[in-house]
Amino acid sequence: MLAFGAVPRRCEWAPLDIPNYLAYHDEEWGVPSHDDARLFEMLTLEGAQAGLSWSTILNKRDGYRRAFAGFEAAKVARFTPAKVERLLADPAIVRNRLKVESAVNNAARVLEVRRELGSLDAYVWSFVGGRPKVNRWERMSDLPAETEESRAMSKDLKRRGFRFVGPTVCYAFMQATGMVNDHEVGCFRYRQVSGCA
Repeated sequence: MLAFGAVPRRCEWAPLDIPNYLAYHDEEWGVPSHDDARLFEMLTLEGAQAGLSWSTILNKRDGYRRAFAGFEAAKVARFTPAKVERLLADPAIVRNRLKVESAVNNAARVLEVRRELGSLDAYVWSFVGGRPKVNRWERMSDLPAETEESRAMSKDLKRRGFRFVGPTVCYAFMQATGMVNDHEVGCFRYRQVSGCA
């Protein structure tokens, strides 16, 4: 139990001075998700983040949700080239043609995965045997950039035609969606998130 006014210990990467970043760490990051729309959202956002800061993506998250139809894959898969051009003029998202086009492409691939396997959830969680992998990292520098599981996921996603899904993007996706618990063991969220498995 924390004393009144005490600040709980968090992962090193969680900045106390950026409210939406802190909320993301405290409420969302590492919590197991089995919702197809959220999984598609995080796959899209992690791909969009490549080469940028996560705070940039968090600041544009509402814009992404609006621009990409709440991450309903069936709607995004129907985006026309004209719609892509409109998105490339939208300052509420990262206006990178390859990243925008990859989101539309990936939506169509999500639909294919659903037809074959029932859900995106069943597919992505198969890479960790259907249960979160709970790690025991002491500090941020201990965390890997990619793992055997993220490399396997990346390879299979690419085989299926997904884009912006390298092994580092896949590992960040796995962390974000709770497929792995990478909160540092001293972080107050470590035990809480482990209890969600």
